[in-house]
Amino acid sequence: MSINRRTVVKAIATGGALIGASVLMPKIAFAAWSKDAFQAKEQTAAMNALFDSATPEESAEVTLKAPDIAENGAVVPVTVVSTLSGVESMSIFIEGNPSPLAAEFIIPAGTKADVSTRVRMGKSTKVTAVVKANGKLYSAAKEVKVTIGGCGG
Repeated sequence: MSINRRTVVKAIATGGALIGASVLMPKIAFAAWSKDAFQAKEQTAAMNALFDSATPEESAEVTLKAPDIAENGAVVPVTVVSTLSGVESMSIFIEGNPSPLAAEFIIPAGTKADVSTRVRMGKSTKVTAVVKANGKLYSAAKEVKVTIGGCGG
């Protein structure tokens, strides 16, 4: 097999297109990012910015797992699971944080609605999970106590 200049240029052009696409992918991902919701200073304002003022209803089909007492507010494990069909997104709000919207996960169709992350909590407060499914909002909430100094007291 002989390699000529045309083959090399073609390979570089194809590789360049792939590299260019990978650079653009984060911009595509950020297109769905709700800047106003993440920058809101109150939970109500964040929810309004993210969900156009719709109010979620509590649902037994949304499960929020978080510790009753968090020894370290810098890394509080939170899991949200839903058995609802047609889940579009899952969001986690930390009511007492300076920016209450901690995370938003877009759930692709056909994907299991089960997300886990670690959030930062500055103080004891309510954690709320909001699941958007089939255009409606469902929620679950839990009070989490953050101990001072990580000593469990």
